[in-house]
Amino acid sequence: MLTKIQSFLPEGHLWQNQIIWYDEITSTNDVAKDLIHQGAPHGTVLIADRQSGGRGRMGRSFVSPAGQGVYMSVILRFPNTPEQLMHLTCAAAVAACDAVEAVTGLRPGIKWTNDLVYGGRKLAGILTELVIAPTQTAAVIGIGINCAQAQADFPEDIRSFAGSLSMVCGKSTDRARLAAALIEAFSKMAQSIGEKQAILDTYRRDCVTVGKAVSVVRGDTLRHGTAVGIDDEGALLVEFSDGCKEAVNAGEVSVRGMYGYCP
Repeated sequence: MLTKIQSFLPEGHLWQNQIIWYDEITSTNDVAKDLIHQGAPHGTVLIADRQSGGRGRMGRSFVSPAGQGVYMSVILRFPNTPEQLMHLTCAAAVAACDAVEAVTGLRPGIKWTNDLVYGGRKLAGILTELVIAPTQTAAVIGIGINCAQAQADFPEDIRSFAGSLSMVCGKSTDRARLAAALIEAFSKMAQSIGEKQAILDTYRRDCVTVGKAVSVVRGDTLRHGTAVGIDDEGALLVEFSDGCKEAVNAGEVSVRGMYGYCP
């Protein structure tokens, strides 16, 4: 699989020889964070056929069966401060959409802040984690994309809203080609991370949460409102039912009624 992925990258790609393949791993993000402390260079890519402990935001598990998806983490090192990288998850989501579109011809939407969705189904999740050092900020961008599952393959509790590229495209997706497209897209993203407004403009175009009725959970508090935009830091702008407008950076945001995002 590793050789096949490398064959799909442009000749001489700087990250081509920094890909680490695992038949099975606990979590590519967890191992990537360990490798950062061991000095792994910018552009180190970890890809697993299966994860036994894949995870998403807020500690949720991400089901990662063998042969069914692309489970990848990329190590990036920036001279920027964490405050200058507030839009990194938005940038990663746009890059992932670029990769999926390049391989399948289908462009997913983005559910704020980090899910790729299409036709009412979640296709992928992204988890961005920062490791702060004195002179730089290291980042791990983890992504899991469902490629080959049929609806019945998903656990019953997520079956109503989970989806795969094969389900929405009606045909199989070459996982090696998709992995290579993701590597290329993340490489370009890392080079253009300073183009913040252009990144956020594309993110706003792809974000399917804006304009929807949403619920925002913060601790024990639940508030309802409407998502009205994305600010210049990538936060979701929500106008609540009491007329107050706030930028939401943390907590849980869901579209009320269903997981239905239909780009």
